[in-house]
Amino acid sequence: MKKERILTKAWVVAIGAIISCALWGSAFPCIKIGYRLLNIASDDVSTQILFAGVRFTLAGVLSIVFESILERRILLPKKSSVKNILKLCMMQTVIQYLFFYIGLAHASGVTGSIITGTNSLLAILISCFVFRQERMTLPTLVGCVVGLAGVVVANLGGGSIGTQMHINGEGFVFIAALFYAISSIYLQRYSQKDDPVMLSGYQFLVGGVILSVIGFAMGGRLSGFTVQSSLLLLYLGFLSAMAYALWGILLKYNPVSRVAIYGFTNPVIGVLLSAILLGEGGQAFSAKNLLALLLVCAGIIVVNLWKKKAENPAA
Repeated sequence: MKKERILTKAWVVAIGAIISCALWGSAFPCIKIGYRLLNIASDDVSTQILFAGVRFTLAGVLSIVFESILERRILLPKKSSVKNILKLCMMQTVIQYLFFYIGLAHASGVTGSIITGTNSLLAILISCFVFRQERMTLPTLVGCVVGLAGVVVANLGGGSIGTQMHINGEGFVFIAALFYAISSIYLQRYSQKDDPVMLSGYQFLVGGVILSVIGFAMGGRLSGFTVQSSLLLLYLGFLSAMAYALWGILLKYNPVSRVAIYGFTNPVIGVLLSAILLGEGGQAFSAKNLLALLLVCAGIIVVNLWKKKAENPAA
């Protein structure tokens, strides 16, 4: 009960969710740097999938090892948890990233970023209307729309947004966002009975191995490892382990909408960190990016403050 009281406080949710989103936001520029260090071509989808598989396998190992050290015992799933782990690994890691990498290879970066940014909106909509885990309120809807507007603004000017959708391009990216949203809801559900760190660790491990096998079978090969590229890959594994575990812990004790709304900061943070880490610092704090950040923050405030008042008028 003490843990629940702490983890449901608005400021704790905000700090935890923003840390997760900052880690996820750093993934995009770090992956780009990793491609350069390992000489992975932008159209080499098979090697990109293999790279993702190795990254998530590392994430799984790190999660399991760290939690085992903290618990002073080997972290093993219960028999009843195996089915849930397999469902999560297929939705969150295997299906999502297969569709994402293949789709991104056939879609513009701008369109792909905007579609990916809808996963938070999708998570809230699915939670409300499909799983009926919570009630959709006007503040929640307004917050989602404003947050999504921030994602769109962050990507304006980065290239043209095509009017023609391609099933194997934008369609696949949307499917990836959809599976991410669904996996977030299932993670919240499964975390009520199982340790979210254990769930994330083993789903990453199994999913990472599956992706590695698929990428290798498609002809993907990784070579040219150096100390720098190895450390970068280790960091990518760490950020996935840390961000997803922390996100799962927050979902365990809070409604999906209260946590998922912070996901709108992912693309904005990604844009800012990409500008800095990829040597484009002059673009990092442009009026466009600052406006996007303000819109995302406004959406978060609407959901976390106005929603509470709307659901409890006497408060």
